[in-house]
Amino acid sequence: MKRPFAAGVWKEGDWYISQCLEIGVASQGETEEEALSNLKEALELYVEAPCATRAPQVRLIEVDVGAA
Repeated sequence: MKRPFAAGVWKEGDWYISQCLEIGVASQGETEEEALSNLKEALELYVEAPCATRAPQVRLIEVDVGAA
């Protein structure tokens, strides 16, 4: 499944910076194309579903959420 993301690209010194505007993931490259390619790779890793090697153990925890 593919999903489009908006990306901002700008130059800082010798580097092009690319950032996904919806998620905040960022990357860089020596060219605008390289920065966008690196951002695409970073986003693919960020949204990749975790792959457990064994079944997780489910536990319940209690958290204080307000003043007593």
